Amino acid sequence: MSATPAPRGDRASASVGLPLPPDEAFRLFTEEIGLWWRRGRRFRNAGGERGLIAIEPGLGGRLFESFGAPGAQTVVEIGRVTAWEPPQRLAFTWRASNFAPHELTQVEVAFDARGDGTLVTVVHSGWSALPPDHPVRHGQDVPAFIRTMGMWWGELLSTLRLHALGHGPAA
Repeated sequence: MSATPAPRGDRASASVGLPLPPDEAFRLFTEEIGLWWRRGRRFRNAGGERGLIAIEPGLGGRLFESFGAPGAQTVVEIGRVTAWEPPQRLAFTWRASNFAPHELTQVEVAFDARGDGTLVTVVHSGWSALPPDHPVRHGQDVPAFIRTMGMWWGELLSTLRLHALGHGPAA
């Protein structure tokens, strides 16, 4: 994670413990993202529609979502990998579907060995570069929005944990 302090209201974070070593936790997070990432309008551009979410491995790889009927696929690039350091760290840019072309935020994921498992911590920052009335905030003030984003990532990490425990794809 970055040692530079973020401006107030800039950073949302969430963590989860997984009963796996860091290399397996990193692999699950990246290679099986389509199996654990939640479905629905809150989490995917496709909403409830079936689709694919994936991370292309390596620096510069895309985080993207693909959905739609064969021959009429929509591909939405959510971000680009800015750090690929298995099994300790992954970072990528992040763009919500209502971001302007020049707007983006950053996500860093740390995989820290803890006993027989791994603590996975997501820090999503860069929100202070967006105006307080940005549509992504859904009318929330900055503290409420940052709390919402932390809970959003917490829900995703909960489904990652369920997937790691062998409960299969997220609903």
